[in-house]
Amino acid sequence: MSKPQRIVLDIKGMTCDSCAAHVTKALATVPGVLKVDVPGWQSARAEVIAGADVPVETLTKAVQEADYSATLREAQPLEDVHVPAVFRHDGPFDLMIIGGGSAGFAAAIKAAEMDARVAIVESGTIGGTCVNVGCVPSKALIRAMEAYHDAGTHRFQGVHATPGTLNWPQVIAHKDALIAELRQTKYEEVLAAYPQITYLKGQAVLTGDTSLRVDRVTYTPGKIILATGASPWAPPIQGLAETGFLTSTTAMSLPELPRSLIILGANAVGLEMAQVFARAGSAVTVIELLQRVAPFEDISVSQALEQYLTEEGISFVTGAVTQRVRRDGFGYRLVVQRRDRTETTFTAEQLLVATGRHPNTAGLGLDAAGVAVNKRGAILLNQFAQTTNSDIYVAGDCADLPMFVYVAAHSGTVAAENAIGGNQRPLKLEPLPKVTFTDPQVASAGLTEQQAIDQGYDTKVSTLPLAYLPKALAAHDTRGIIKLVADKATDRLLGAHIVAPSASEIIQTAVIAMEAEFTIQQLADMLFPYLTLSEGIKLAAQTFEKDVTKLSCCAG
Repeated sequence: MSKPQRIVLDIKGMTCDSCAAHVTKALATVPGVLKVDVPGWQSARAEVIAGADVPVETLTKAVQEADYSATLREAQPLEDVHVPAVFRHDGPFDLMIIGGGSAGFAAAIKAAEMDARVAIVESGTIGGTCVNVGCVPSKALIRAMEAYHDAGTHRFQGVHATPGTLNWPQVIAHKDALIAELRQTKYEEVLAAYPQITYLKGQAVLTGDTSLRVDRVTYTPGKIILATGASPWAPPIQGLAETGFLTSTTAMSLPELPRSLIILGANAVGLEMAQVFARAGSAVTVIELLQRVAPFEDISVSQALEQYLTEEGISFVTGAVTQRVRRDGFGYRLVVQRRDRTETTFTAEQLLVATGRHPNTAGLGLDAAGVAVNKRGAILLNQFAQTTNSDIYVAGDCADLPMFVYVAAHSGTVAAENAIGGNQRPLKLEPLPKVTFTDPQVASAGLTEQQAIDQGYDTKVSTLPLAYLPKALAAHDTRGIIKLVADKATDRLLGAHIVAPSASEIIQTAVIAMEAEFTIQQLADMLFPYLTLSEGIKLAAQTFEKDVTKLSCCAG
């Protein structure tokens, strides 16, 4: 095999950092180029590591086509050069990623770090679900309504505050401004920092084992990563499609606050949106098919959360089947069959369907590429994020994976690392933290009590009401519980389930403890800072063996 060569070019015409980036990108896309280094525009040079068969004239022409000029300073073979384990083709890209959201960007950045030439193909808005219509806008609205609500909650004697008036359109505009800012700083500007990454706007369709078409252009990269995300899904309820309805996406952009709102679905999204609109002043009814709210959480969590949200005026109907929907001049009318088989009609000005999300895999050409999916349309994958086509990998919500943005980013990184360097790094998703951003928040990781029993563990359980936590007492907010599930035989922590105002900030302590296989006794003996909610993990661990009512405030 011929040795790679090191080529140094003198570059004329560079006047800024952007020029250096343009030259780097022009050279990096030349077939056979392994690495490009332009050490600042002031250097007026570029260093290229390329295959022995790459002509210097091809490199100078690429620079010229980018509106600069290049002449050869030196060229020599290299005895020892790192050649990344990546497919090189006559085409411009070693890896193409379909989808420009969290998973796609994580994959592209990792591949660029491994010296691959990468393209991201996106048909919609750059940034995907999280920044545009998911995590960022929903949490912005949640915190805004939390501030509004807290102004009217008189927890402290001598402190007199009132919520004042709510300008809903201004709240929405503020949320939209944040989205625009993060889309620019976390996506558009990130692209500029990686000249190896090319962003293609268009609709991608797989056309063969390693080929795809973007609009009318066909590409044959070495590897492909699918990261097309997911979209809100609605059940086949009679009349629902004809009447139209809100999704979490459209609900967060309503120009006017509805006087009343029905929400189908009492999982994370439905509960978060229910509290946002209820605190803003809407009359909210939540209808859930399963027997309890937050149905996939520990039952103690479901019961506690329903109590707190009900106290805020939200109505819940669980174990109920929505039979049909119609809409008239007064709003929506839903006929619901309750547990006792009786039917009740619910009415509201608006209807929000929050019954889950389905992968964006239809029309992607998966059959042509030999990529298999499950019954929901989610793409099947192995431990290396590889699909049933060995040259195609998958990441994020379109895969058969939990739909969390941090799972999307992790799977994107793993998929790229394995696609470029060979299957070396398996996905690692356990223990997986989960958060519902209601107030109080819900956070959990590991097994629920029932799951542990079903898996054959001889369990022991500790439940600490926040009324025994000094920080909660000082804040005059004792809403919540901390529940730990452990294995009697080994004293290992199996699961943690928290309802608390800052549960999302506490759960990672339990995740680390499970990852490190800490015992309950080790947690109970560990030093925690005093007057913190995280100290509740220690107190809950102590509660396995001690009566917390007989401990002083900061008993070790």
